[in-house]
Amino acid sequence: MSIYNPRNLGSVFIDGAVAFRVWAPFADSVAVVGEFNDWDATRHPLVKDESGCWSGMVEGARDEQRYQYEIRNGERVARKNDPYVRAIDDETKLGQLHLDRHEWQHPEPVLGPRESIVIYEIHVGTFVRGEPEQPGTLDGLRQCLPYLAALGVDAIELMPVSEFPTELSWGYNTTNPFAIESSYGGPEALRNLVDAAHGLGIGVIVDVAYNHLGPADLDLWQFDGWSKNDMGGIYFYNDPRAVTPWGDNRPDYGRAEVRQYLRDNALMWFDDFKVDGLRLDGTKYIRDARGQDQSPESELPEGWSLMQWINDEVHAHFPYALTIAEDMADNAWLTKSTGEGGAGFDAQWDVGFVHRVRAAVEAPFDEGRDMASVAAAISGVSGERATQRIVYSESHDEVANGRARVPSEIAPDDPGSGLARRRSTLAATIAFTTPGIPMLFAGQEVLEDGWFRDDVAIDWDKLAAFPDVHQFYRGLVRLRQDTEGARGLSGPYVNVFEVDDEEKVIAYHRFDEGGPGDDVVVLASFGGADMAYRVGLPRAGRWRVRLDTGEANAGKELMSDDQPWQGLAASVELRLDAYAVIVLAFVE
Repeated sequence: MSIYNPRNLGSVFIDGAVAFRVWAPFADSVAVVGEFNDWDATRHPLVKDESGCWSGMVEGARDEQRYQYEIRNGERVARKNDPYVRAIDDETKLGQLHLDRHEWQHPEPVLGPRESIVIYEIHVGTFVRGEPEQPGTLDGLRQCLPYLAALGVDAIELMPVSEFPTELSWGYNTTNPFAIESSYGGPEALRNLVDAAHGLGIGVIVDVAYNHLGPADLDLWQFDGWSKNDMGGIYFYNDPRAVTPWGDNRPDYGRAEVRQYLRDNALMWFDDFKVDGLRLDGTKYIRDARGQDQSPESELPEGWSLMQWINDEVHAHFPYALTIAEDMADNAWLTKSTGEGGAGFDAQWDVGFVHRVRAAVEAPFDEGRDMASVAAAISGVSGERATQRIVYSESHDEVANGRARVPSEIAPDDPGSGLARRRSTLAATIAFTTPGIPMLFAGQEVLEDGWFRDDVAIDWDKLAAFPDVHQFYRGLVRLRQDTEGARGLSGPYVNVFEVDDEEKVIAYHRFDEGGPGDDVVVLASFGGADMAYRVGLPRAGRWRVRLDTGEANAGKELMSDDQPWQGLAASVELRLDAYAVIVLAFVE
């Protein structure tokens, strides 16, 4: 029995034949048609059981043959792709039989401890273009894995790669959740990518959208001919709960078969593709019918319990899995255990962090930078909950929908300027030195500008234009992962001990247990003036400058004074350049 598909729905290869099974409780008849029977619905009618599923066998059906179900409901006859279809023909958009023949070389998970992970978010279609006007592919991304390994990231997070109806898309308009987007290369291309990534020690996280399906070209819509109020039928709510910002297409989280469908899809990614984690998009639209405009009357308790079930099932079968929520409401219950009544996610994107930090670096004048707000972003999560948030200064959401990449927000007319470089890397450095799991958005490390679009590829010429920026990000990733000389950056604790709104300076202590190689102090300037600045230190002794984005102190070792300062036991005076970050690590 399959872990992710215990009811054996879809198509299953068995001894030279293929078994077909589909849930269509209101259909009057169902037949499977395809290249194996000349699309003749009279040759392979299916038989209905008491569960509302229709089943049958086709001898001689072969891998990659196209097929559909012909479903009759009264006078209505429709041909639909299998809800569990594993591949879609790119040209005809018809479902295809798919037999997994992949011989895994690196099936084991590779993500290390949560506290040392660095994530790199990617949109496959724009990472590396193929032919002009054609989207990038999973194979193209696979060929770039050595570049990502050299950058040092621990995991790539793929924006959705399930089948969508257009050639170009962000991927969140999923039509066939179990099929891998044909223009990206299909299921074997994803297996090849994950296998190769694991071979280089890089994990793979996949985005999925369960808050809505479609809306266009959606086979699930009125799948077996039944619906209420002319809405979506058996896979969807058929009342106002169906309404989302993307159409009347919210799945019916209260219907057992739909819950099973979404749960099965979540487990498929781990079982079939050996991924290391999932990110669920827009979870606020799963738990609440209104999303942002929430009220007790709009809550969807069945959506909350579905997320609990998915997380429990994923963690039971794949204990290493990292599950992430994108809720954008800073709801602490998302990352509480299901036993406590939480949704059971391991982490969530921290919208409070990114908005506060971006506001501080993007403000046109220094007086508009709120140091108390930055302090709140840094100290928002500490202690045992530190890895329950993903922190970042850019993501696909934050550099689109009316907003641009950070360098372009800072200097729209000259995003490659020194000013844009200093303040954008300031934001990234705060993310990488704050408690949480840091994330980069593809292209950030080469100072990509403008805004994210699914029809514009990353300009990799910027790698040659801004080699110092790329080198900076490589160093930043390694600093965050340093478990010897700067272990405190991956520790769970933070003490923001200086919030200087006059000079626009902030300082904080990062640590686990404290001591050599553990205590780290971060001093950051959000102001436009160079200055001499005295910063407190938690203990006297020798400190090494691990990073100075202003370069005045790069590589230096400093002996602290015994002078208490800013509530700490010792201190040191150094030069702090405009919009620079200095990271000090205690040596002895």
